[in-house]
Amino acid sequence: MSIPKPAEQLRYFRKQQSQIVETIRQLVEIESPSDVKQAVDRLGAVLASRFAELGGRVRFHAAEKFGNHLQVDFKSAHRRHEPALLLGHLDTVYSVGTISKMPCRVAKGRVWGPGVLDMKSGIALALHVMGALLEWGGGRLPRPVTLPRPVTLPRPVTLLFVSDEEIGSASSRSITERLARQASAVLVLEPAYGLNGAVKTARKGVGGYTLQVTGKSAHSGLDFEKGQSAVLELAQQICEISKLIDLKRGITLNVGKVSGGTRVNVVPAEASAAIDLRVATMRDAVRMDRKLRALKPFNRNCRIAVTGGINRPPMERTTGVAALYQKSAAIAGELGWDLREAAVGGGSDGNFTAALGVPTLDGLGGVGEGAHAENESILISELPRRAALLAGLIERA
Repeated sequence: MSIPKPAEQLRYFRKQQSQIVETIRQLVEIESPSDVKQAVDRLGAVLASRFAELGGRVRFHAAEKFGNHLQVDFKSAHRRHEPALLLGHLDTVYSVGTISKMPCRVAKGRVWGPGVLDMKSGIALALHVMGALLEWGGGRLPRPVTLPRPVTLPRPVTLLFVSDEEIGSASSRSITERLARQASAVLVLEPAYGLNGAVKTARKGVGGYTLQVTGKSAHSGLDFEKGQSAVLELAQQICEISKLIDLKRGITLNVGKVSGGTRVNVVPAEASAAIDLRVATMRDAVRMDRKLRALKPFNRNCRIAVTGGINRPPMERTTGVAALYQKSAAIAGELGWDLREAAVGGGSDGNFTAALGVPTLDGLGGVGEGAHAENESILISELPRRAALLAGLIERA
């Protein structure tokens, strides 16, 4: 049995649409917030069982504070090919119990629910696409169906589902980077951009910094002039930081949290600010890091300290990324639609792999809106062609 042409694949996945929706519903109803290891591990166990039924070799990378990271490997008779790495995450931003207030439901041509877009639908697509590729290649299917032919996947495939993407990927980054270095391409199962389903060929890098100011406390009435206000110094520093914003270059700095002082009648001796930095290029990441660390106090009697750094490098539209997009656009063209690309401000684990120079294409998951919000949902009608696109990319990447 050979891999069908894209149009035939699309017809196949249209017939599978209701099954894909059911898988998505099952995954959404298994709540998996980043900070509850037991919950994330439950989802990982369910997926491990599903992929094992397809013949995948399952491995868990143990994590102490977070859920265990799930790796699944599928071999291919085409050993000369490097594997394609399908990358996703198990965790969501929703706390346990959200499903009772925001139940998963199918209505108005959509599936609604916490994490359905980001990114339970992407995981479900990967599961059904691997099942289809194995069926087309004569591989093993879930019982009681077993095809006797040897597996002839177009290439080896590795899937990695991490448990801490929503909170920075601290425990999984090294695993992601190691597997990416062995891959021909990385296909990221994050949501598509917008309701037109654009894939993501660039993402901003993300930096997190803390600016700490130390002044001198004093009674605000009796000894006001003896105090050195850390809050006043911090306010001036925030104004200085705002001057570094350059929207044309894609550089933004957001002081998202400020704290300082003890009582209203005490000149504050301590103040701090949390800063979110976004940059479009690694060159600007280095430059902005240097500028933040070079800040000097306005008040010589105050001290300032900047800590933190870039935690996700930018995903830049390199030649390899552009070539992968062109392949995806060609597949979409064969399926009858114009696949667009987009550059976005948020980061993903695809930032890590692209920064290594590995061709990376992001946004191959569900199409919808409302990520991390009460209206999170996906378009059911888009599922078949997202599945066909992913299957085609696995074959051609």
